[in-house]
Amino acid sequence: MAHQKSGSNLVVWAALAGNLAIAAVKFVAAGVSGSSAMLSEAVHSLVDTGNEVLLLYGMKRSARPPDAAHPLGYGRELYFWSFVVALLIFAIGAGVSLYEGVEHVRDPHAVESPRLVFIVLGVSALFEGASWVVGFREFRAKSGGRSFWAAFRASKDPPTFMVLFEDSAALAGLAVAAAGTGLALATGNPRWDGIASIVIGALLGIVALLLARESKALLIGERADPALSEAITALGGQVDGVGRINAVATVQLAPDQVVVNLSVEFDDALTTPRIEAAVVDLEGRIRSAHPQVTAVFVKPQAAAEVARRQATGEAGVTVDGRS
Repeated sequence: MAHQKSGSNLVVWAALAGNLAIAAVKFVAAGVSGSSAMLSEAVHSLVDTGNEVLLLYGMKRSARPPDAAHPLGYGRELYFWSFVVALLIFAIGAGVSLYEGVEHVRDPHAVESPRLVFIVLGVSALFEGASWVVGFREFRAKSGGRSFWAAFRASKDPPTFMVLFEDSAALAGLAVAAAGTGLALATGNPRWDGIASIVIGALLGIVALLLARESKALLIGERADPALSEAITALGGQVDGVGRINAVATVQLAPDQVVVNLSVEFDDALTTPRIEAAVVDLEGRIRSAHPQVTAVFVKPQAAAEVARRQATGEAGVTVDGRS
């Protein structure tokens, strides 16, 4: 868990430092050149800088220990702030870029100091590329061998995939801005600069929607990796007195915080003290093997009751084909 936290922190801090420097340079270049695409890129970098600050804040808040008001802790604060970040990318990043692009198409003006624009775009690409490499390495390290898309959908760590998507959009935006400026100069039609800004806005909108969908799923309560449920089911077979684990329900509270609910069938001959001892043993084994599990709730339940719930179609949790 310590490695996961330090890795995510490194990714976010690297992105924050890069975006802050890039935003300042882009705003200066936009003011000098009058480039609409450059101004969109400057706003994009400024929004990304603010997003990194919010992610760091969310990471710090989510690490607070449980208390009387929040007995399961504050893990979901990270998912809340991640969702806010996605909304900011859409509302500010995409919105401003689209507005600026439309205005520049309606009232075009020539790009001044084009050499400065290309120099700034090149320098920005170097900074963004360095941040992207840091984010990509951390993302791949946590992907578990999955494909990029599958790893993104399965990830429970928004800071890592958000920074990677932001940097990817930024690099694509830089390429679009360079193309728009180049076409405006080559054709003598400054509207290409505004069109580039519109494309950047659309790109940011798509990224924001993807990130918002994933953050929302985590915020409202998403299950942990199914492999954890399978491992816990296997651990149940090692505990004396546990007949079987009927069901495992997991809820991801934060990248390193999971709540586990178990339906367990105990041997009929067990006395209450022995059942209590079996529960303590089971919980200890789970916590030892899976430190990310912060709470375990055990519900004794006979197989007959499980069968009845299946027959009547009552709500239940399915794991490995069982309810």
